Amino acid sequence: MALTAHLLSGTEHTGPLAMLFALMIGHALADYPLQGKFLAIRKNRHIKSIDYTGESPPSLWVYCLSAHSLVHAGAVWVITGSALFGFIEFVLHWLIDFAKCEKWTSFHRDQALHALCKIAYVAAGYWMLEIWK
Repeated sequence: MALTAHLLSGTEHTGPLAMLFALMIGHALADYPLQGKFLAIRKNRHIKSIDYTGESPPSLWVYCLSAHSLVHAGAVWVITGSALFGFIEFVLHWLIDFAKCEKWTSFHRDQALHALCKIAYVAAGYWMLEIWK
């Protein structure tokens, strides 16, 4: 929580907006260059993939969606210093992306939900910091 306290302290180069900006940068990195084509395609359970044996492993999508969500969880953990926020990010990112793959939500709504998660982490971190003062 030390990093969270530092980033939320409110100086010129830190504060809630700086943390939100850092989280959004982390999200952009994890969702685009760090996801790669393999995870982007195979995290969807409706896309059949064939491994080197010529078979289609039915549960590959679970591993791919989980790996992608772990990258996001790591970004949140590193930026906020909170393993709890990282774990919450893993669960929420997994569920939001699953909903997108099921076509229960759109790409734009998916991205908005991810941004709302980042806003919630900043608000929760700021709130916890205020309580502990």
